[in-house]
Amino acid sequence: MRMRNHPIFFGLLLLAAIGLFFVLAAYAVLTAAKGDAFLSAGGPKIAVVEVEGIISDSRDVVEQLDIYEKNNDVRAVILRINSPGGGVVPSQEIYAKVLKVRERKTVVVSMGVLAASGGYYIASAADRIVANPGTVTGSIGVIMQFSQFDELLEKIGLKTRVIKSGVYKDTGSPFRDMTAEERLILQDMVDDIHDQFIEAVLANRDISREKLMEISEARIFTGRQALKEGLVDELGGFEDAVTVAATLAGIVGEPTVLYPQKKKGLLRYLLSEAASALTGALLENDVNVSYLYRDGIPSLSR
Repeated sequence: MRMRNHPIFFGLLLLAAIGLFFVLAAYAVLTAAKGDAFLSAGGPKIAVVEVEGIISDSRDVVEQLDIYEKNNDVRAVILRINSPGGGVVPSQEIYAKVLKVRERKTVVVSMGVLAASGGYYIASAADRIVANPGTVTGSIGVIMQFSQFDELLEKIGLKTRVIKSGVYKDTGSPFRDMTAEERLILQDMVDDIHDQFIEAVLANRDISREKLMEISEARIFTGRQALKEGLVDELGGFEDAVTVAATLAGIVGEPTVLYPQKKKGLLRYLLSEAASALTGALLENDVNVSYLYRDGIPSLSR
């Protein structure tokens, strides 16, 4: 049955879609209002912000931190980090925001299963770091990696032609070998970012440069090992981090803990379904779909 041949059915379907849109919009408004009311009600609070998975974008975390920084009822923030690291810039942006929040609030990090590389970069900005004994952390290092396809292309008889405006414009190209000069340029970049990482840790942790340089060759540690090396302050789980945050913030009694609200779950689900449908339609019509090639971007990751 084709909808264009049944205008009444199509009209009803359209009305149903419009109705669903208004229901979802109303739900979003009410949820936001409820969250704002809860945030402003009661006494001193501890807010939880999650840094989860690969750090590829800082916006969500920075926006949450900004909200809690400006709310006088929030006395402390717990950063729950469960991440292998990620991009240099988003890690640095979150790090910078944590430092700013620390000017007004207590910030405590609670490390989950993994808080390495960029995850540790962010953690180093906090007032106190609490790690589980089995947490994997550290990895104070930088990596930049490239794929190379030139030998494969030669075997199958494919060649590339590059027209560029500068001698270094295609540095890191997967279609040719890297020159010694290009390798030195990229190594200088990696070394500079590694120095920035070291400086960030030294600025916030009570550890000497000599000691940090001994353990900063991207080595990973358990939480217990990290405590011995001075990379974390104490061992414990999330509840221990809440206790530490309440004590540092001067909160008497049982604190009110604000957990992240999953407001966008339904919307993200609908968008995901729409994206899947669009991809299917493109493939059915033989439309080529390409993806950005991301090799060669410096990252702070395990």
